[in-house]
Amino acid sequence: MLTLSVIGTNYLGATHAVGMAELGFNVIGLDTDERKIEALAAGRLPFYEPGLPELLKKNLDSGRLRFTTSIEQISDADVHFLCVGTPQRRDGNAADLTYVFSAVEAIAKVAKSGSLIVGKSTVPVGTAELLIAKIHQINPSLDLAWNPEFLREGFAIEDTLHPNRIVVGVQSDLAEATLRQVYEKLLAEQIPWIRSDLRTAELVKTAANAFLATKISFINAMAEVCDVAGADVMTLATAIGYDPRIGNRFLQAGIGFGGGCLPKDLRSFMARAEELGAKEALDFLSDIDSINLRARHRMVDLAVAELDGNPVDKKVFVLGAAFKPNSDDVRDSPALEIAEGLAKLGANVVIHDPKALDKAKERFPHLQFSDDLNQSALGADLVLHLTEWLEYRELDPAELGKLVSRRRIIDGRNALSPAKWQNAGWTYLAPGRPRFDAHD
Repeated sequence: MLTLSVIGTNYLGATHAVGMAELGFNVIGLDTDERKIEALAAGRLPFYEPGLPELLKKNLDSGRLRFTTSIEQISDADVHFLCVGTPQRRDGNAADLTYVFSAVEAIAKVAKSGSLIVGKSTVPVGTAELLIAKIHQINPSLDLAWNPEFLREGFAIEDTLHPNRIVVGVQSDLAEATLRQVYEKLLAEQIPWIRSDLRTAELVKTAANAFLATKISFINAMAEVCDVAGADVMTLATAIGYDPRIGNRFLQAGIGFGGGCLPKDLRSFMARAEELGAKEALDFLSDIDSINLRARHRMVDLAVAELDGNPVDKKVFVLGAAFKPNSDDVRDSPALEIAEGLAKLGANVVIHDPKALDKAKERFPHLQFSDDLNQSALGADLVLHLTEWLEYRELDPAELGKLVSRRRIIDGRNALSPAKWQNAGWTYLAPGRPRFDAHD
């Protein structure tokens, strides 16, 4: 049985380490953050992911999974998975590869002869070849492969243990054979296996993210057109989604995408294309990014209009802080940017979220947060539904209506039933849809 190491224990690394241990491997997770390692070793995750705490505890108790800050303790591993962050650089759109190169250099100095380093981090195309040159300066016996991840926050266990495809960029048959050993149990489920060169494997992840971003921004652009044309974007999305060439996934008009991956990966892709001399090929992604950001500004404008053009001292109750449900990730959160925009215009904004309040407070300490939904709703002049948590979708509009000052809701995710809210005496609005005024 192979022994695996996972370098970097943020969302990707911690999830992958737990997943590999669940597949039966002995796994050691490495990070330089002592507090994070202590927490993981004690069974505490630094983020929210449904079902993952239970699997973490299970595999810690079994002895298959452990964590360390000592690079020397991973020296006997057969495979080293590289899961460190690639944030956007402060001076531009390109990815900051500092952590990637630092981690690879550290691994190469301690790794045993013949072991395999496997990149999972999202990197610009061509990075792996630069890393190979660095590795071979230190230990020529090591090999490098690239195995991009396709995790969806909120569904990380499913995507790790039952992925819809496995992509491996390799230079040798031996590297592929090693990765087939790692994923043997998954391959028994007939999961598609795609072997490629290193550059194609790097491009697969960025291309996938760019396509998803394009689809989201396309339907949000259609929502803008529907608003001025008096059409209904939800019916439009349903109709075009029946075409199998289009499909209905990611056709939910609203306030756009956010999080720590999609926006920065989109911008990094554009920056890398420009470096390679292919800027014009990806110029359209700049429009995709602009449409996405404009969806947030349009929500602020819609809210101001519903507050009779004057948001000063009006109470706005915001449902949601995380960038998506089943996550506590507030990086580049559309919900929080909208809340901040209204607060800057003088509105009294109160934000609720089932899981993301602590992280939201860290990033936006000047905003108001509450973990009491009913208390937060008291006297609200407007309610904004900005993160489609199940508990928000299941709210009783009649009961909530007893708490607010005026029954007006803007559904920024097009996830609620207009008829249900309208019948309870609410005025319902959503991007790209006709106005549903309250029934008398």
